[in-house]
Amino acid sequence: MPVVRGRMDASGKKVAVIVSRWNELVTKELLAGALEALEAHGIGDPLVVHVPGTWEIPVAASSLVETHDAVVALGCILQGQTPHAKLLGGDVGGALMSLQVSAGKPISWGILTPDTQDQALDRAGLKYGNKGREAALAVIEMMSVLDQLN
Repeated sequence: MPVVRGRMDASGKKVAVIVSRWNELVTKELLAGALEALEAHGIGDPLVVHVPGTWEIPVAASSLVETHDAVVALGCILQGQTPHAKLLGGDVGGALMSLQVSAGKPISWGILTPDTQDQALDRAGLKYGNKGREAALAVIEMMSVLDQLN
């Protein structure tokens, strides 16, 4: 039975990382984790694009997906007293999903949607691992899977 499994070697691949400046205390840690993972798996010099907030990530990704094998999206949307965060997360997630499907290239979701700043920091490397690192690993694996499928 044929089986396709992603390999964790991205040598020769061109990856871009988009990171939101909003909530930089968190996003700089997500970026550090993503860059560490990419370097450990063969991507020593990814393009890093800083955007104002999470809302701006999809438009940057739409430009980058044309010239890169994959994109890692990093941000942090803190929940508040209004539905703004849920709307923002849904719109950004939908835009990135649509873009990756239409482009046929992986865009990983390293965008946190915690209730509090402490929860965000826990997911940026303090208690629950680094979600930026996990997003980079996911994109590495998916590049390999897509290479095998194509």
